[in-house]
Amino acid sequence: MPIPLIWGITVACGLLAWGVVAAQYIWPAIRTRERAEALRPILVLHGFRYIGLAVLIPGVVSPQLAPTAFARGLAYGDLAAATLALVALAALRTRWAVALVWTFNVVGTADLLNAFYQGSRISLPDRAGLLGAAYFIPIFGVPLLLVTHVLVFRLLMRKEAGAILRVADRAA
Repeated sequence: MPIPLIWGITVACGLLAWGVVAAQYIWPAIRTRERAEALRPILVLHGFRYIGLAVLIPGVVSPQLAPTAFARGLAYGDLAAATLALVALAALRTRWAVALVWTFNVVGTADLLNAFYQGSRISLPDRAGLLGAAYFIPIFGVPLLLVTHVLVFRLLMRKEAGAILRVADRAA
């Protein structure tokens, strides 16, 4: 089987599997929570995006990848998203919360989509071994992060008053 096909299948399977986890377990657990409480675990998860810095370390990835603009963009984009997630997490109970979460979510989503685009542009799937040990990031981590970004958009676009009423009805 050609490596680009394996790459595509693994990414698609990751998206499908994390989509099922989100639909079956994550969304039912957070959908009736107050927005700040529903966002908290997702923002904590995205705080771990500093892991993307691994692509700057030769030995973790191929020395041909580590010094490239692609690797720097991926690493620092993930670091920025992690930082924004943690800032938004710290501000969840402030008047800045919604703006900060929107900023995190737009920047974080754009970072992931840009990484896929840039990876395709440099034919990353055709260059087996370039990612080395970091191969797990786009096939396991990125699908999870993309799925949770969709959940954050969904939480941001819902009417908060309705969610609070559902919580109150459920408690009664």
